[in-house]
Amino acid sequence: MSAARDGFWGHSPDAPLDLGDLAAFEAESIVGRLADRTMPALADTLARAGNCSHPVRLAGRSTTIDRYTGEILSVFRSADEPLGLLYKPCGNRRDEVCPACSRIYARDTFELISTGLYGGKGVPESVSANPLLFVTLTAPSFGAVHRARKGKRPCRPRARIGACEHGVRLSCWAHHDDGDPVIGSPLCPECHDVDSAAVWQWHAPELWRRFTIALRRHVATTLGVRESELRKHARLEYAKVAEFQARGLVHFHALVRIDGSDGPGSPAPIPASRLTDVVRESAASAYTTAPPVDGRDVERVLRFGAQTDVRIVREGGVVGDQITAEQVAAYLAKYSTKSAGVDPTRPLPHHARLIDACQRLAARALAGCPFECGQRVADRHPRLCGVCVENPYALLGKWSRMLGFRGHFSTKSRRYSVTLGALRRARRRYQRIATNPRLAAAAKLDTRELEIQLMADDEETTLVVGAWTYQGTGWPRAGDKVLADAAAARAREYARWRAENRNAPTAHH
Repeated sequence: MSAARDGFWGHSPDAPLDLGDLAAFEAESIVGRLADRTMPALADTLARAGNCSHPVRLAGRSTTIDRYTGEILSVFRSADEPLGLLYKPCGNRRDEVCPACSRIYARDTFELISTGLYGGKGVPESVSANPLLFVTLTAPSFGAVHRARKGKRPCRPRARIGACEHGVRLSCWAHHDDGDPVIGSPLCPECHDVDSAAVWQWHAPELWRRFTIALRRHVATTLGVRESELRKHARLEYAKVAEFQARGLVHFHALVRIDGSDGPGSPAPIPASRLTDVVRESAASAYTTAPPVDGRDVERVLRFGAQTDVRIVREGGVVGDQITAEQVAAYLAKYSTKSAGVDPTRPLPHHARLIDACQRLAARALAGCPFECGQRVADRHPRLCGVCVENPYALLGKWSRMLGFRGHFSTKSRRYSVTLGALRRARRRYQRIATNPRLAAAAKLDTRELEIQLMADDEETTLVVGAWTYQGTGWPRAGDKVLADAAAARAREYARWRAENRNAPTAHH
């Protein structure tokens, strides 16, 4: 056994899982597992479910059949599982919902982004020579808000600015620490245009799409070609994630890469320095028009904020001096698991105002419906009539729990790198190889050959036919979830330990 595993303190028998302060019913549940001798079965199930916090419980069976011969290769029955049911990981990307599944999502996102940086998994390694930018597009200001500033500087030190028309001073000399709940809240709630903020958030995905269109148009202008002929000269690829800010609005962080006409790895027609100017021009020119919510509302022209940040990650094959590619991949993977940061039961006051604005605007948009659709806008799956369902703000109330943001948190262009689906398919193939001795022996190949085998797009040779019934979500006993979360936390500690000691010499016994 390698020293890498022996050296981690958490694998010692003297290092039990940290269960924190247990409630009486949680402790009783864990003791019950020990008393009825089902703890080994639970431990096995926890490992198979990846220490998921809220697994899906299924009952049934599946049969794996050779697609070409019809031979039955294997039969899986949930009744044969340690706890008598199949526990499938929930797959939630949000860290606050399921730390274990969100960690897998973050790792997949990191691999997806890294592949677009350095190549591999079907992407040519020559892609690492192409210009690369790290771009941050912000939301505009809808009113002054409290903020945390570096160096313990005051929030808004404005000595010459007096009070607004509502009698609230538009300056703040307090030093807000990170995590202060006042950060992001408006100095004057009455001056803050919360309705426009909700509308901007609702149309933010469309605004991003308009930015990508403007970016291609400006690159074509720079190259002196028609936009319709751009693909004959250059390809623009990106990977983007959305991050919620303390004020409740999203920022978009993206890696933007330019390739030649032959796609990933082909020589880029313009350098990163020129692409930087093009990105800034595109961000400033991109806009979308939001229709009025109702007859009392106005049409809005929506744009990104003025604080567009563009950093050169790589100028050709030369690494930029502002930020490294590894940092960018880690940033985007971290942002991809971040949620809105809203506790539905106790939202912060400024988040509650944004939630209320989403529901109120949706109700206004559907007001007057004879079927009273406007009264159901806050439902998770609102039942709307055929007329109301076509309203552009029909589902704004449904997405109020996400502060009006309805877009995907991580997206990429078609040819930036591999897809999350391909990575997950490769993981399933590897697990199949690792658990089958015959396949594992055959797979002791060169690492590059194994990667090609796992990432191949060829059709699966087997067909899985199953019949399953849903039995519920979550662990059957309260203590089971406590153990799952503790085991997931220990796994994250081990991953951090391995990362910190990756370059250390490894001894073998």
